[in-house]
Amino acid sequence: MKGRAERTAILHRSVRVTLAAATGFYTFVYGLDEPVLALYSLFAPISLGLLSPIPGSGRRRAEVMLKALPVGLLLVALGTVLAVTTWAAVLGMLAVGFLLAFASIAGPRPAGAAPGLQLFYILACFPPYAPDTLGLRLAGLTFGVVVLALCELFLLPQPPDPTYRTTLAEALTTARDTIAGRTGLSPKALREAGARLRLSNIPPAERPAGAGRAVRGLSQAGAAARRLLEQLAHLTETGEFRELVQYGARAGEPASGRGRTDRASGSLLKEVVSLCDRTVAALHTGRAAPGPQRMDKAIDAFQQTRVRQVTGPADEVPPVTVLRRQAALLAVAESVRILEIAVRVGLEGRRTAPIEPRELFWYTQAPTIRLWARRIKGNLTLSSVQCQNALRIAVALAAARLVAGSLDLTHGFWVLLAVLTLSRTTMGETWAAIRQAVTGNLVGAVAAGALLVGLGRHTEAYAAILAPAMLIAFSLGPLLGIAWAQALFTLVVSTAFAQIAPSSWRLAEARIVDVVTGSAIGLLCATLAWPAGARREVRRTMAGLLRECGPLIKGTVGVLTAVPPGSVPTPSTFRVLHRLHLAESAYAQFRSEPRSDAPVRADWHALLIATNQILLGAQWLPRFDLSTTALPP
Repeated sequence: MKGRAERTAILHRSVRVTLAAATGFYTFVYGLDEPVLALYSLFAPISLGLLSPIPGSGRRRAEVMLKALPVGLLLVALGTVLAVTTWAAVLGMLAVGFLLAFASIAGPRPAGAAPGLQLFYILACFPPYAPDTLGLRLAGLTFGVVVLALCELFLLPQPPDPTYRTTLAEALTTARDTIAGRTGLSPKALREAGARLRLSNIPPAERPAGAGRAVRGLSQAGAAARRLLEQLAHLTETGEFRELVQYGARAGEPASGRGRTDRASGSLLKEVVSLCDRTVAALHTGRAAPGPQRMDKAIDAFQQTRVRQVTGPADEVPPVTVLRRQAALLAVAESVRILEIAVRVGLEGRRTAPIEPRELFWYTQAPTIRLWARRIKGNLTLSSVQCQNALRIAVALAAARLVAGSLDLTHGFWVLLAVLTLSRTTMGETWAAIRQAVTGNLVGAVAAGALLVGLGRHTEAYAAILAPAMLIAFSLGPLLGIAWAQALFTLVVSTAFAQIAPSSWRLAEARIVDVVTGSAIGLLCATLAWPAGARREVRRTMAGLLRECGPLIKGTVGVLTAVPPGSVPTPSTFRVLHRLHLAESAYAQFRSEPRSDAPVRADWHALLIATNQILLGAQWLPRFDLSTTALPP
């Protein structure tokens, strides 16, 4: 059951799409008598406004639509040229289908616009081959997209969601107040504050999912904030945090004996609180705070104090409980340091000098083109669920174009539309969607056939029906499910085509044939190409991730135990990071798919947490715990 806010958003969207589509269609059919202009101005708002889940506020959506317009014009021109032969259109569909589906690696907004852009090529690549109408097609598309963008801006615009920076600032404020002893939140409350930073809890338009430096910085800052809140929750559970806060309160007291421990810990704790204050202010203002030199010096001084205490006379060595608290405080301080650096990179977005640890902040000194090249290269593998999904939909669309062209199906565009809208990541999901869609189309075709027979060629009656039919279909379809959406959409397209060219009940018959054909092709491809979705891939990627972690652990131990110290280079973490990103993508898709009857015995989330801890150890231990003298044999 959809919530009230979601129902309101669907209703507002249906009003915007209906107005944009009707404006162009009525103007060009009845005002200028240009059916080509009318067709493209009708389908442009439907493609980008209804069938493309572009996330964000009205302003963000309008921005994405206008940026997608040049790409749409190029695809219409390409489809118009390649419509000369079936095989040319099929090969073009294969390439376009893969590239647009693969665009999901760039984030939610490009992924949201991809289905609409696919439809622009699909509509243009079908007969008749009419390059002389290219100008009209481009003009109709431009008109429809521009009017839709204006509606997104001024007609019941979607309000903006809280930004990721705001959510991150709230989480860091909670951590800061906890460290400073200003609030006594429970471990559960601290973990809930961290859970709000999960990408699944962030509105899609605000998720830091791109490949640029600023987006990567904010994403890394979110991970560091979640780690910090988890550390504080654990310290609160064990009771160690209360003593750390007491150290902070006694930081100004004179040192004596083991009181040095209190003083050193309290001084570092105050630096941690100060850095949190500056970072929260930077997130609110959007201006980065000065560099973390003070924190670096404080951490180094604290570590030197620990080394002197441990290597000093036996009666001056702090108790084990104190050493454990110091280690916990050091981990908290390093989490805050990493968070502050990542926020600074996220706010500035500029290339910087190398930042330690370099493999953690490798992206800060890389050019933008290299960041995107790495993102693309990392996902151009059959181990990537994004690549699998792109291949599946591209092959299905190309096969549908081949069948529709070879059989010379009337309105073959609907075959590919069925493939595009009904394909899912698993065979079970695809079959469930197809069953409902075919049922809905049968009902819709019967109703549309009766309408076409009853009204005949009275175009003024179709004109009166079209706008209300669109409003009802675009609002009730998403609310009531696939069957209702397909039935109502069949009525809409039948009413629209009856005004462009003389139509009979055979138009509804063609709609049924095309949808069933597209459904069969989509189901066949879903059966042959990764039918289990991410269920098997998550096992393979997790196994590959563990295989890469083994050498990393051995290499880190080798660095820490090397004789002489520092003689062994730090192991690279790039391969583990690559495997981790593939595993996280597979796990995210796995969680979004319906559960099968077979039980899941592995705790994949716990494995990802453990792998992150291994990565942190490989990056932190050589930085803080590398001995200056050889370890005893």
